[in-house]
Amino acid sequence: MALIEEVQKARQEVVTDGYEMSLGEVINLYKDEELVIDPVFQRLFRWDDQRKTRFVESLLLGIPVPPIFVFQGEDGVWELIDGLQRISTVLQLTGDLTGERAKELGPLVLNGTRFLPSLDGKRWNSSGEDTEDGLGSKLQIEIKRARMRVEILKSESAESAKYELFQRLNTGGASLSEQEVRNSIAVSLNKEFYDWLNGLSKHASFLNTTRQTEAALEREAGTELALRFLAFRLVPYQSGLDVHEYLDDALFQLATAGGVDMDVEGEIFTKTFDYLETALGAAAFQRWNGNAFTGKFLMSVFEVVSTGVSKNLVALDAMTPQQRKDCLIAKAKTLQDDQTYSKYSGAGVRGTTRLSNLLPIAEDLMKP
Repeated sequence: MALIEEVQKARQEVVTDGYEMSLGEVINLYKDEELVIDPVFQRLFRWDDQRKTRFVESLLLGIPVPPIFVFQGEDGVWELIDGLQRISTVLQLTGDLTGERAKELGPLVLNGTRFLPSLDGKRWNSSGEDTEDGLGSKLQIEIKRARMRVEILKSESAESAKYELFQRLNTGGASLSEQEVRNSIAVSLNKEFYDWLNGLSKHASFLNTTRQTEAALEREAGTELALRFLAFRLVPYQSGLDVHEYLDDALFQLATAGGVDMDVEGEIFTKTFDYLETALGAAAFQRWNGNAFTGKFLMSVFEVVSTGVSKNLVALDAMTPQQRKDCLIAKAKTLQDDQTYSKYSGAGVRGTTRLSNLLPIAEDLMKP
């Protein structure tokens, strides 16, 4: 297919509209539940008070602000795709933000700025009366009248268009990790799948064997590991494909209708990590140095061991608990003896090269 034909075909999959609205109108849409911010998205509202203040300052000074992007469902309701920090700041300021995140944050109290030092300590007064610590009715009206462009992705667009739009607008931003972007769009694609995947990442044996820190949990590292596990089992890896692009594609395939049997795969997931925890505990994904399992969590060990164990569950199920424990410990100890594993698991090996060479041998390496 010629390039011009590919462009024309792709354009047909994205149907858009857009126009300017006042912030007051946007606030009312949110209050009337005609603009939806999913609770999972709200967890990613991370601007500190300084950045929130600078945004409010921009509104007061009439400085143009970037557009927001929404997806319009068949029922006409808008779902926020991009613009979370800006819209949530406005809603927190006016006291209209709802949900657990709103309770955690409380009212927004502004800081002073270089241009507007008197903003320090100011807040929104919902009564409309002018008070010493309030913005004042005149400025509150000006904020509500400030205009923002809304770009609308319509429901006639291809199913993947919303995913692509959110990903392209957010990937690379300082506030969101790659997996947080995936999580957010997974909610839009299939909320049931997201809840299931997130539940797997909180399974006790999975948490223990992967040894996740608080920082890792905050950045959704566990959810990415759970997604990797499912992807390695169910979505063939295309040699040379960027690892994150592979995970993006895998998420879309798994989250769409019929992409995964959650009952079957959930049982395989829990059994795999339960077996590994019983045998190796927190050392499940460490390197064996000849005397002990030591060092940090290794992605190469996780990829081979978890995938390999999951594909040998029938044989492992047939063993007694002690036989199974002894088998898994022995396999983990001898992993380094395999020449292919040793060659492609060391430092400096690209993720694409590692996956291309290790995933095909994972089942055999962990076979009892």
